[in-house]
Parts: sequence; structure tokens; C-alpha cells
Amino acid sequence: MIRRVALALTAALAAPLSAAPMQQPVAPAATWYTVGQVRVAALHDGDALIPNDGKTFGTDASPDAVSAVLTAAGAPADTVAVAFNALLVKLPGRTVLIDSGNGPAMGQLIPSLAAAGVKPGDVTDVLITHSHGDHVSGLLTKDGTPAFPGAKVRMAAAEWEYLKSNPGAAKLVAAITPQVATFTPGGEVVPGIRAIAINGHTPGHTGYEIVSGKTRLLDLGDTVHSSIVSLAKPDWAMGFDSDKAVGKASRKATLARLAASHELVFAPHFPYPGVGRIAAKGDGFAWVPVAGAAK
Repeated sequence: MIRRVALALTAALAAPLSAAPMQQPVAPAATWYTVGQVRVAALHDGDALIPNDGKTFGTDASPDAVSAVLTAAGAPADTVAVAFNALLVKLPGRTVLIDSGNGPAMGQLIPSLAAAGVKPGDVTDVLITHSHGDHVSGLLTKDGTPAFPGAKVRMAAAEWEYLKSNPGAAKLVAAITPQVATFTPGGEVVPGIRAIAINGHTPGHTGYEIVSGKTRLLDLGDTVHSSIVSLAKPDWAMGFDSDKAVGKASRKATLARLAASHELVFAPHFPYPGVGRIAAKGDGFAWVPVAGAAK
């Protein structure tokens, strides 16, 4: 049974996707994929339904227009389903986690990490796509100490400044400062993973591309949120984007590139496990999920 609960985040970190979603309990899960010679696992942190009320999806359209898109896809018209997923990457000498989820009060990331056979102390690097609460709250334990004490926490320099400027994030910032390493997107952040600026969502929003030989997988971060609405209408404004015009342009350009390249994609808010490909469809795009395997 769906139950409404408030996300256990500070006001500053309660971003986007803490906007009164209807949370749904999920079981921990890890699903494995191969990217060239690299193994990656999608980790399930949670699911939620966001009301179709004109505040989030299609803010420059209308709830009726969003309903029409949802109905055409066979989905309920009054809510938009989103997931909360993170990506584990096993590299030679490194165990990399991309984003840290909603945190222990709401999320299942640590149990899902355990399902993948990984302990928090095994993680060597945490790469942050952006600093909204559903991506960084898991950096702390319920006691407020670093959840991944042996890891470097890597994010774009612009995103770190954005997080530090947020008064409600003071506790998080103080706890993780010794671990933080910043970068400018455009190059490798760890061997085999390249940081790509995808502008519009937050000041330092970053995608991460895993490269192994000729095979690639791009973690899109919050470039897209709904596997239906974000793809069918990429030029509709997203209420969570800090710069909606730039977000639209980035979304459409990124999706067009991915539809042409056919590379694998990890979309953290698409239905678990969130791995698939982007296909062109009419004036927009469609999601083609790719099956993985349990450990």
C-alpha cells in the first residue's frame, strides 16, 4: 500500500524529488551488467510517485498535457513514477559508487550494496552527479558520520561551491570536507570514468561515462527523471532544473547524441534497474531497457 512520508532530509538538501512524493517501500537489489571489461551494478534505493500537479513535469505545459502523454504510454495519469537508483563500478584497484541515494532514514542503498557483495568500507571513490538530497544524503550514516570513510568524494568544483553555499547543508559539508576532491568536467576523474558537464539542472551537474575499449555507459544523473515524460517531451520544462531553458537544451542534445550512438545509459530515476538505450521516436525519444543479472 502506498503511503505518504516526508523525506528525512534537511530543508536545504530536500530538493527536487523530496517534493512530497508518495514513497513506496522496496527490497534491496543489485543487478549486474558488463561494460567492456568492467562490471557495474545498478543498486535500488527506492521508488516514489510524484503528483501530476503542474509543479514538476511539464511546468510550461499543463497537467492535462502530461496526463495525455502518460495515458498514451499506458501509465496512470495522475502521478509520475520515479525510482532512486545508484551505480556501482568495479575497476582494477577501485570500487566506485556514483551517487549515494536518500540516506539511511529512507533509502535501501547500503543493503543493496551488500547485495552486490560490497561493504561501505570497500568503496574507494564516490562520484556525485549533483548535490540534491536524493543523491548526497547517503554520504552520512544515521549518526551523522561519513558513510564511506575510506572514499574520496568527487564532484565538480562548481557543485561543491553550490553545496557549501547552502546553509542547511552545513552538517554534511563539515563531515565530508576532508574527503572531497573537486574537478572540472571534461576529463577522467578516475581511470576509466570520464566526467561530462550536462548543464541546467544544478550549477555543476555532471554525467559520468564509463569507458572500456569501444564500449561505453553514461550515467545521466538528473538529465532526465521520467522514462515516459522526459523522453517523449524533452523540451518541456522540468521543475527541478535550476535553469530550465538550459536544462531543456541539454536534455534534448544529450538524448539525440545517445540515440545516434546507441551507447548504454544509466538513468538513476528510471524504473529499476535503470539501464538501457535511448531510441528516437517521433519528435522525442523512447526508453529501451536492457536486462542484467542478479549477483
